[in-house]
Amino acid sequence: MSESKPMYKRALLKLSGEALMGEQDYGIDPVIISRVASEIKQVVASGVEIGIVIGGGNIFRGAGLAQSGMDRVTADHMGMLATVMNSLAMQDALSKTGVKAVVMSALQMNQVCEQYVQKKAIEHLENGTVTIFAAGTGNPYFTTDSAGSLRAIEIEADVLMKATKVDGVYDADPVTNPDAKKFTSLTYDEVLSRKLQVMDATAVILCQEHKMPLRIFNLNTAGEMPRAVVDANIGTSVVLGDS
Repeated sequence: MSESKPMYKRALLKLSGEALMGEQDYGIDPVIISRVASEIKQVVASGVEIGIVIGGGNIFRGAGLAQSGMDRVTADHMGMLATVMNSLAMQDALSKTGVKAVVMSALQMNQVCEQYVQKKAIEHLENGTVTIFAAGTGNPYFTTDSAGSLRAIEIEADVLMKATKVDGVYDADPVTNPDAKKFTSLTYDEVLSRKLQVMDATAVILCQEHKMPLRIFNLNTAGEMPRAVVDANIGTSVVLGDS
């Protein structure tokens, strides 16, 4: 990683469950989760305290199950359990790199992980422990994007870093539209008015109301995560005020 000093003291990293699949159709690719864990280790070694929220879409997606006829609350609870599975897998991957990590769940399951308590989470972070927040917000109808925004605010992070499959936010899908324009910086109002697919509106509004800066970067590019904490030109920044 660059010798430059990190721009943040504490960051919340939001990962999608799908990001852990690699080229697979389901589950977790051991190669991908090992690489992500190694990059998190680099970020921690630079002095940044890291909290993590991981989605569960690689296993179950509550909204999708509900659309197929399942009760929405039941489906969302299944999705929350999927995030716990991913969080435990990430804890294991981090431990294998020598990084101390703990999983804190919004749902009580004390035999496998700690219960989420805001003050205890901050203590873990201050002690250099990577803290993985599982089970979303613990409530149905809320996405893990919203959980990421909420936890970033609660732990008083300096930034919410959203890992995606592209290198920032575009005005169109860059995969299907070669003329898509990449934004280097946006305001929250622009994200909402343009209906840009950064995060769901609830998550964006939470960040806006609590003045939480947001960075979007490409997880699929090896080394991008460590670079994003030292280089403001990586990805797209979403902030208050004029972009």
